[in-house]
Amino acid sequence: MTSAPLPESLQQSLANSRFMKAVRREPVDTTPLWIMRQAGRYLPEYMAVRNRVTFMELCKTPELACEVTVTAREILGVDAAILFADLLPILEPMGIDLEYVKGEGPVIHNPVRTPADVDRIQALESVEELDYVYQAIRLIRAALPDNIPLIGFAGAPFTLASYAIEGGGSKNYVHTKTLMYNDEGAWQALMNRLVDTAIRYLQAQIDAGCQCVQVFDSWAGCLCPSDYQRYVLPFVQRLIAAVEPHAPVINFLNGNPALLGLQREAGGQVMGTDWRTPLDVAWQTFGYDVAIQGNMDPVSIYADLPVLRQRVADILHLAEGRPGHIFNLGHGVMPDMNPDHVRAVVDFVHELGSRT
Repeated sequence: MTSAPLPESLQQSLANSRFMKAVRREPVDTTPLWIMRQAGRYLPEYMAVRNRVTFMELCKTPELACEVTVTAREILGVDAAILFADLLPILEPMGIDLEYVKGEGPVIHNPVRTPADVDRIQALESVEELDYVYQAIRLIRAALPDNIPLIGFAGAPFTLASYAIEGGGSKNYVHTKTLMYNDEGAWQALMNRLVDTAIRYLQAQIDAGCQCVQVFDSWAGCLCPSDYQRYVLPFVQRLIAAVEPHAPVINFLNGNPALLGLQREAGGQVMGTDWRTPLDVAWQTFGYDVAIQGNMDPVSIYADLPVLRQRVADILHLAEGRPGHIFNLGHGVMPDMNPDHVRAVVDFVHELGSRT
C-alpha cells in the first residue's frame, strides 16, 4: 500500500504554494482559502455525478471521488483541494454497521451503548480495507495542478465516538455522555481504539499524496471545558502528535468558544475555528505561533453580493494581514446555496486579501 514519493520538483512546487506557505505562517501574495464541503450538493457539476450513484458508491469509487474533488477545485478557484470522502466509513471495518439513508443521513444499526458493545469495536491493525480512499488520493494528486495541495481528513475521536454511540446525529448526546460519565474505562478503551485507527488512516492518506490533513471535531462543542479536558483532550493530543511529524495538521473544533484554549493545547499547526468568536480574539487566544483557519458564518453566503463582500472584508481586517491566515467558512457549504455566491467569496478573498 506504500506509495512512491512525489517527484522532488512537485514537492517543491507544493511547498511553495500559497496555502502551504500560510500553513507555515510565511508571507503570501494574497490570503489563501478553501471551503469545507466544497464538493457538495450546491454544485450542479457534483449533482451530475451524485445522481448516478449512491453516496457510499461515490465515496468508494476512486475515479468518481477524484472527479468531484478536482472539478470543485477548478470551478471555485480555491487554493487547496480537499479529498472527497466522509468521516464515518472508517468505522465500518472496526465493527460498525453503517448505512446512509436518503433524507436522514448516516444511520448506525448497531450503536455502541454498553461496555460489552465497546468490546466488539476493534482498532484496525491495517487500514487496507480503506484502500479506495488512498486510490482516490493518488488519482487526485495526479490530476491537480502542481501548486494546489491536497488536504486529507479524519473525524476526531469524540466526533467518531458520538456517532457510533448515538447511532447518528444528536442534539443532546445523552447516550454518549452517559457512557462517558458512567464507565470511564469503557470510554477510554473506545477512544484509544479510534485514535489508533485514525493515526494509521491519516498516515496512509499522507503517504498516498496528501500535503496536509484536517481533524474534524464537529461535535465536541457540546462539551463543557472540564469534560473536554478530562474525556477528550488526551486522545486528540495523542492523535495529532502522532500525525504531525508526517504532515501539518489542521485542528478544527466547532460550536463552543469556551474550548479555544483547550483546542490549542490539543495541538495542530493550524487552528480551525467557527464564526462564534471574532477571528482576532480567537487568534489572540490560540497564540500567534500557530496559523488560523476561518471563520465566516456559512449563512453569509445567502447575503446579497455587496453585503457578502463586506463580510469577507471584515474578517480579513481582523486578520490584520498577519501571515498564517487561511480563509474558510466556520462550517460547510449548505446544499441550497448559490454557487455563484460561493465563487464570489473566493474572488473577494483573493482581491481583498492582497490589500491587507
